[in-house]
Amino acid sequence: MNATAPTAETLRDTLAGLLAGLPPTQTAQAVDRLIANYRGTTPTDAPVLRDRADVAAYAAYRMPATYEAVRSALDALRDAVPGWAPVTHTDIGGGTGAASWAVAEAWAERPPSTTVLDWAEPALALGRELARASGVPSLGAVEWQRSRIGAALRIESSDLVTVSYVLKELTEADRDVVVAEAARAARAVVIVEPGTPDGYERIIRARDALVAAGMTVAAPCPHSAACPIVPGSDWCHFAARVSRSSLHRQIKGGSLAYEDEKFSYVAAVRDGGGDGEGGGGAGGGGDAEVPVPVAPAPARVVRRPQIRKGMVLLDLCTEAEGLRRETVTKRHGPLYRAARDTAWGEAWPPEAEGAGDA
Repeated sequence: MNATAPTAETLRDTLAGLLAGLPPTQTAQAVDRLIANYRGTTPTDAPVLRDRADVAAYAAYRMPATYEAVRSALDALRDAVPGWAPVTHTDIGGGTGAASWAVAEAWAERPPSTTVLDWAEPALALGRELARASGVPSLGAVEWQRSRIGAALRIESSDLVTVSYVLKELTEADRDVVVAEAARAARAVVIVEPGTPDGYERIIRARDALVAAGMTVAAPCPHSAACPIVPGSDWCHFAARVSRSSLHRQIKGGSLAYEDEKFSYVAAVRDGGGDGEGGGGAGGGGDAEVPVPVAPAPARVVRRPQIRKGMVLLDLCTEAEGLRRETVTKRHGPLYRAARDTAWGEAWPPEAEGAGDA
């Protein structure tokens, strides 16, 4: 296998190649144990991924979905800061490296130099194996470093910091420190959590911390003000379509060729200020200045569009009006056709995509 950039298919094939010989019973037991950990109260004094069996199960069970969720969040970030590309990337709690694959694809023409930090050595080892087996040069160059993810975490300044599906494993105090450290060190921060009510609560807490640290929300929100959702009444989340390989179907006990990964996320940036020197955090900044101004979407589709006879109902989060529903009918002509093609999580109206080019 030899490719210039990773894809979902590359990831599926690489996973299948490295994990094909695993005993199905042992892997299934490890998956059951991991599901129980992630749905319950996870111990925070030791890594969730304890050994090779746990890591293999995690990679087969979760890595494709994590990759697609992070890729969706990165797409929204790129729409808000078109033309910007990170030179350096740090993945906090990156495990087997799903986020590093998504970052390498998002900026395939000029992939950043990536460092993956995790406290589980078996996860780092398998991540390294998968990266090398991918045949993608930028993944083969990733640095894998063992580091405890918690209150003592300190990272080098980086253009982009990702934190995906990590916060649930930490105590509340450790979460706050990790988010604050990401905000201090990065020009852009992307945090992804499960699309559940408690996952959304962790994202909102992180979002508030990033804004308090002087960052601007780039996505999914059209603003950096308070979220208009009343706590406990609803939660903001999106969905990414995940194609299942035969290995994935076997591990998950499913028959469909796909699944939808529900996730919540926030992407925030620190404006470069236009001085040509970069605008990184207190740690000294990275190498890639974020363009000014950042251009969040004027509105975001926050529920699956409802297509009815002659009309499309769009539930939107907006800057000026908060949450509102827009009805687009045939009499709107091209806008109606665009609404029929608009997906959950996309910017609205369509011309909002790439609006920051102006």
